[in-house]
Amino acid sequence: MSSTRFFWSGIAAALLGLIALPAAAQSFRVQCPSATALHPDPVTLAPAPAAKIAQYNALVGGSTDAGVKATAYATVFPGHIKCQQLGGGDGFATMGDGTQMYLFAFGPLSGLGNIVHGLPGTVLNTVFNQSNLGPANGTITDAEGQAQPVGADGVLEAVKIGAPDSADYNFNGAIGLVPDTSDSKVGSVTLMIDPNTDLPYTGSGYTVGEQVVFTGGGGSGATGHIAALGAGRSIGVLADGVTAAITIDNPGSGYISPPTVSFAGGGSGAQPIAALVATDGLTGHVDERLIMDVGVMNGNFSAPTIAIDEDDELFLTLTNVGMVMRPDLFEQHTVHFHGYPNASSFYDGVPDASVAINIGGSFTYYYLAPEAGTYMWHCHISPPEHLQMGMVGQIYVRPRQDVGTTATLYAEAQNDQLDLSRKCSATDILCSVQLPPANSNPRVVGKKYAFDDGDGSTAYDVEYPIQMHGFDPNFHFVGMTFNPESFADTKDKYFLLNGRSYPDTIHAGPMHTQSTDGTQHYSQPLSTIINIPLGGKALLRFSDLNVTEYHTLASLGIRMHVIGINARLLRDQDGNNTDYYTNSITLGGGESIDVILDASDTTTYPANSKFYLYTPQLDHLSNDAENFGGMMTEVNICPSASFDANAKKCL
Repeated sequence: MSSTRFFWSGIAAALLGLIALPAAAQSFRVQCPSATALHPDPVTLAPAPAAKIAQYNALVGGSTDAGVKATAYATVFPGHIKCQQLGGGDGFATMGDGTQMYLFAFGPLSGLGNIVHGLPGTVLNTVFNQSNLGPANGTITDAEGQAQPVGADGVLEAVKIGAPDSADYNFNGAIGLVPDTSDSKVGSVTLMIDPNTDLPYTGSGYTVGEQVVFTGGGGSGATGHIAALGAGRSIGVLADGVTAAITIDNPGSGYISPPTVSFAGGGSGAQPIAALVATDGLTGHVDERLIMDVGVMNGNFSAPTIAIDEDDELFLTLTNVGMVMRPDLFEQHTVHFHGYPNASSFYDGVPDASVAINIGGSFTYYYLAPEAGTYMWHCHISPPEHLQMGMVGQIYVRPRQDVGTTATLYAEAQNDQLDLSRKCSATDILCSVQLPPANSNPRVVGKKYAFDDGDGSTAYDVEYPIQMHGFDPNFHFVGMTFNPESFADTKDKYFLLNGRSYPDTIHAGPMHTQSTDGTQHYSQPLSTIINIPLGGKALLRFSDLNVTEYHTLASLGIRMHVIGINARLLRDQDGNNTDYYTNSITLGGGESIDVILDASDTTTYPANSKFYLYTPQLDHLSNDAENFGGMMTEVNICPSASFDANAKKCL
């Protein structure tokens, strides 16, 4: 990981003189690779370094068992490639008294199926890289195995505006991603037989230059051949488990799904193969029409949640779709991860040392997941203005301890010689990994953890991201007009949890707002209702990026167990826990805090009991009026047998 960090730092240094100004000649694109050096192709291990491949082979020990290989891969290459696409533009949110608040805002352009169900929009690269096209008036199976209907124009119905209204909406791919039909490469395109598909009998005795025939897939004219197949080889495998490559001689045209492939000449017994990895058809090219159909006036508040695991690589694409309500503003946007330890300023989102994305352009940020904890992200163009107008969201990182064993993680954290970002000495007062004196509590299967704690002290059952914020309605009204804004007189009057005031905070589904184009947009998708299974614990990930106010939240009936502040586990240099219990927390702008509500005592917290999380600041307990709304939500103790862990709700 550290060598990759130095690589990106070197690239940033080399390009620093070129990136101080906004990039020119931008266009809409997305970037989400199928393999990297840290997470190579699981079949070929390309492009992993030789040392990592040797480590993997040593663990496999010549075994052909898929489980052994999968375990070895996860050990040598922990984490995944994850991707997300955001749209920067404008939109509206509805306050608790019915007022529509104009926003400068980020909206989702991927992971919409997750977001509409209250989940983070970050997805695996295999889910992100899905074509938005299919056979006219038919269906196509998405990466999650769900059949998606296709309209008469060949576009997935799920991609079209208004589709998220449906309760069964589940498309999580990148909006606008389509095959690049303008690419006229000949003799250089390589498609791979899908390694996850059980190949039929492929014959044998094939020689060099076997001809490949493509049929179906909505296209025509493609021809190809198998290169470097020696006599006696099977088409399915070249040698030593390497999947055979198909070289395209003539790419044809009009393909919208992987074609059926068959072979001719030189051998015997080959059967058609109907599964091909269509990576060359999706090159990051997007259909601007689809991007604009979904992205315009689709701003969310809070901005789409980003969630990754330690060791993940995140490719985050920001696409600037412009602002319909303020066409006079040629606003650029960036993504700045507040308090997040980026390896290079090139991806930090501060335009002085990075890039700014113009209207009509896209830029992909690259991040390695740092230590676990709760962070924030926001636009860093005119930060006070864009933050007040709504361009702010939350990112959190789940720990290695969620998927590993505590004993192994404890040893790794003490003696990790490969990852300099986590290597610590006994006298290092800036050590990023604070361990207990001994590995005293093994990891409990079924529990999740807020940090790599080594003693199980941060275990929980269900987590809730909670963004604290406030709006000044006058500032937002002026932002929608052609008048200059005044920062000195800013005074928030609407106070929100995840973009909603009570009682909207407990509305389970996404809240919709009718925009100026007459369509409904799910501008406030994230509820703040807290449901805890009987005898369980809830992790509350609080973050505050209000630019004018401090916020206080109190818990009635269930004490707050504060375990982390500003993405750092509360633990001293001797390994002693410095966590504490309290009835209230206070955060300033730019701060985060991790709190566990412990309802494990079923006598004190019986099933179907209700508690409240609210602000004792009376002027924050309102929607620009007395006696209604503001920063408050409900905490429910569910009967364990009727708790939906995925949807986080009582049944």
